[in-house]
Amino acid sequence: MALDAAGAMSLLQDRSSAKRRSAAKRLRELGDPSAGPALLAALKNEVKDARTWETQYRMTMALGSCGSSSDLPYLRDLVLRRETLHAVRTAGGDAIVRLSHLQLSHTEAIRWCLSTGDEVLVDGGLQAVAMLRLALDQDTVTDVLDFVEARSPHEGIYFWPTVAAAGWTGRRVHDFLTSCLSSPRTDVAEAATNSLAGSYGTCRPL
Repeated sequence: MALDAAGAMSLLQDRSSAKRRSAAKRLRELGDPSAGPALLAALKNEVKDARTWETQYRMTMALGSCGSSSDLPYLRDLVLRRETLHAVRTAGGDAIVRLSHLQLSHTEAIRWCLSTGDEVLVDGGLQAVAMLRLALDQDTVTDVLDFVEARSPHEGIYFWPTVAAAGWTGRRVHDFLTSCLSSPRTDVAEAATNSLAGSYGTCRPL
């Protein structure tokens, strides 16, 4: 039988990293706001051990599903720390956009991610934009595409904006997607084909 929220929360402090990770994954699936405080407390403790990067990732993603806007200051601080792991910065970008969306301020959140210049953080934020199918104003779309296209087309940062662009409009978006059809990355080329047809596809982050 699958764990309920209470059962999953009780495992967040288990001695086994695998069980803590499984609990976080389950809470992300449930999206129960009552789990937010427990996840925040668990994450603050988890990030002290670099060996548990996957568990930290799962907890951060779960916090994006269960947390509240009051968690944003901690998350912004976390992703800017030099020692914060790659996976946690990716999940942090996703969680920051998700929790900002609760206040209808996801555009500001994406702009904040862009302002850091951190490709990993921006990639995580754009992952959330794609999965939530969020619309962005034209200026923000332009800034996102400027950021992405300044990188090599071989880099993974092209993927999520290509998916998200299924819900964006304008000549710049069309030109971006058309150029991505010949991407050296098959996942980006496939996403571009879907987006030009108005489809977000079926991709999901881990």
